[in-house]
Amino acid sequence: MIEIQDLYFGYTREQLFSNLDLKLLPGNIYGLLGKNGAGKTTLLKLISGLRFAQAGQCSVFGYVSKERPAGLLEEIYFLPEEFFLPPISQSLYEQLYAPFYPRFNATTFRSYLAEFELKQGKKLSELSYGQKKKYLLAFGLATGCRLLLLDEPTNGLDIPSKSQFRKLLARAITEEQIILISTHQVRDMENLIDPVIILDEGRIIFQQSMDEVTRRLTVRLEQERPDEDSVIYSDETLGGYVVVRENRGSEETRIDLETLFNSVIGNREKIETIFGSQPLEREV
Repeated sequence: MIEIQDLYFGYTREQLFSNLDLKLLPGNIYGLLGKNGAGKTTLLKLISGLRFAQAGQCSVFGYVSKERPAGLLEEIYFLPEEFFLPPISQSLYEQLYAPFYPRFNATTFRSYLAEFELKQGKKLSELSYGQKKKYLLAFGLATGCRLLLLDEPTNGLDIPSKSQFRKLLARAITEEQIILISTHQVRDMENLIDPVIILDEGRIIFQQSMDEVTRRLTVRLEQERPDEDSVIYSDETLGGYVVVRENRGSEETRIDLETLFNSVIGNREKIETIFGSQPLEREV
């Protein structure tokens, strides 16, 4: 479990997080959404112990993140959006780094590489950005770590590889694992991330399961422009308007992540009224 309590963090001229609280439970693929500069990458680094809060607590599986003990590091795999791979062979990289992860499965790793259609032979530095990303995703999934932190994991992947990544991730997760994905590519993560966390202005303003979202919100395509005061969110589209309202009946409709994000960011007060100020946690 990840627990963040009353956390403060800022850079020299900017306070990013104040009184930040967050609780993440195993068995979930969390999606971390937010506008540019909201602090998504910084939050991943705080969780992994690569950044140090000025105040507050951040613990992962009972370990204090900033202390980065060996017992914690062998349970975390962090794939940042920007990374460096040395000019060594793929097999040598595995020999060097796999021993840091006690549950690393070499057979599983090779099967993931095969599914990504990555061939052995080239040095890592000779691979394209997308191929490097696939190699590191395959390696991370094979580590068996209880916490995977993935920052924009689909950037650089072609369409078939994005689909394959979603399949591998859905198949690989266990009830002991927490996967936290920070992304702007919400269409790539559709039907995979759940619950959804939205970060804005240094606060977690939304943390809900998609079941709860569909229970409390309804989405329809309407022909006429709606009265803005009567809806949570609306957007003109081909054939009419996509309209989000509070679900006052028993009907459940599907809402895509982009529409959900725009609804939360654009009408925070109504969303807080509907869902309450406290996130609903899904026990496993």
